[in-house]
Amino acid sequence: MIGWLRRIPPMYPGEAVQEAGRLHLEGAQKRAIETGRTRLIVTAAMFTLAFTVIAGRMVDVTLIKGGVATASHRPSEAGPAFDRADVTDRNGVLLATSLPSVSLYAHPHEILEKAEAAQKIAQVLPDLGVNEVRAKLQGDRAFAYLRRNLTPRQQYDINALGIPGLYFEKSEKRIYPQGELAAHVVGLTDLDNKGIAGIEKSFEKELKARHEPLRLSLDVRVQTILHAELARTMGEFHAAGATGMVMDVNTGELLGMVSLPDFNPNNLATTNNDAMFNRATLGVYEMGSTFKLFNTAAALDTGVANINSSFDASHPIKVARFEITDYHAENRWLTVSEILVHSSNIGSARMALDLGQERQKTYLGRFGLLRPAAVELPEISTPLTPNPWRDISVMTVSYGHGMAVSPLHMMAGVASLVNGGVFHPATVLKREDGDPAPGQRVIKEQTSRDMRRLMRMVVTEGTGEKADVPGYEVAGKTGTAEKSASGGYHHKSLLSSFIATFPASNPRYVVLAMIDEPHGNKESFGFATAGWTAAPAVGRIVAEIGPLLGMQPSTDAADGGKQRMAQTASLKVKDAKRVAVAEAE
Repeated sequence: MIGWLRRIPPMYPGEAVQEAGRLHLEGAQKRAIETGRTRLIVTAAMFTLAFTVIAGRMVDVTLIKGGVATASHRPSEAGPAFDRADVTDRNGVLLATSLPSVSLYAHPHEILEKAEAAQKIAQVLPDLGVNEVRAKLQGDRAFAYLRRNLTPRQQYDINALGIPGLYFEKSEKRIYPQGELAAHVVGLTDLDNKGIAGIEKSFEKELKARHEPLRLSLDVRVQTILHAELARTMGEFHAAGATGMVMDVNTGELLGMVSLPDFNPNNLATTNNDAMFNRATLGVYEMGSTFKLFNTAAALDTGVANINSSFDASHPIKVARFEITDYHAENRWLTVSEILVHSSNIGSARMALDLGQERQKTYLGRFGLLRPAAVELPEISTPLTPNPWRDISVMTVSYGHGMAVSPLHMMAGVASLVNGGVFHPATVLKREDGDPAPGQRVIKEQTSRDMRRLMRMVVTEGTGEKADVPGYEVAGKTGTAEKSASGGYHHKSLLSSFIATFPASNPRYVVLAMIDEPHGNKESFGFATAGWTAAPAVGRIVAEIGPLLGMQPSTDAADGGKQRMAQTASLKVKDAKRVAVAEAE
């Protein structure tokens, strides 16, 4: 141990002082570093707290106190402001979809040379006009939309101008690939992508919330045929408007719904009130002799009458200053079938009197004719009924006067007459396969069978012969009503309609065509009644949609149809005029 200690070199006094100074300096440096680190941590914490307070204040001002107004004046730069699901027909064909879009807006207070900027912007977007752009840039407003839905080229050209204070908002534009075809059902959105009509309005929340397409009951193929035939009939008879529908009698699904005139939802600026008006669901009309179907069904179902019952139609019915007459009077007693075939107002009125007011109202209610239709559209109407409901009302309602309903009411009501007697609310949504349609029995099955037989006779022997289609057993009823106005009815303003079902032996579909104010032509011998206008249109529609819907024509019915068509073609002019007068209800 002593030897080892002797090997340690001795430390002189100067060296000891240097060593002590070095140790003191190292300690001071360490303390300085620790102090600096502590100060940095405190400073960082203070900055973090400050930014947290500022961020919280910004959220408070922007989202809570600023509300919707602030958000609307500061468009999002991150992505689309809206997100709507597609709308398709029952087979997946697109009816409405959304595409990415860009809109141009400005912060006017950031633009120094407003007149020069307006001039340059108008050169790129000439449809705006210099004065319009300058007006939007005037003052010290914080925000102003200049143009929505720019094309990529327009966005590039505006951006190339290099004007400070111009900005682009990413959004989406609603597109309707089928144009006018299903406009009244699908509807449209406004500039802010908010639904303002049709399905777009009634399913506003659902379309924004869902990701999968909303599938409608419409069939674009059926819709195209329906649209074309109604437009053709309007043109041939110089009519003011038209509407038509095709409905599945067992589900209430509408495969087609057309109202003319219509509009293009891709161009909001071209719409007007007349074009936007949905005649099928919103219009209410006195439907004329098609109402005789409901009167007859109620009488048969209650036992007031049977197929062989007869009613006195030998002379007009006088009630106070009113007189009920037939256009082509038979002047004799008529059976129930003859009342429909000859479309006798007198016979229907006498049948209604036997039925009575209470039972008449009960059955009209069962057929859905006393309440708004339950279809999923915002444009629906409430029927207009007599008030008070007197005996004269009972008689006039029996042949479609004194009470007004929408064509959609007629569709759902007649479907229940022919499908076995079950009422199904109309729907524009596709029912899933296997999903049973809700329904309520309104008449007996036997009554439904009787009504199909009677409606078939109207086509084979009566006023609806021009709707007959070989092989499809069309059954239906014509209705020609004078339009009401202040002071009475306009004798030359007609509403001609034909409602039909096919095939009569086992109905699958109901078809309606209604022509508003048609004018006779050479081919119709000057007549504009339903047998010459609406019935042929329905016949053409059935002939075209039948094969599309997978329905094969019956051979037996086809042979009979050919014979009837040959007979019709051989009619002389005087016979044609007689038929026209006979069906002028």
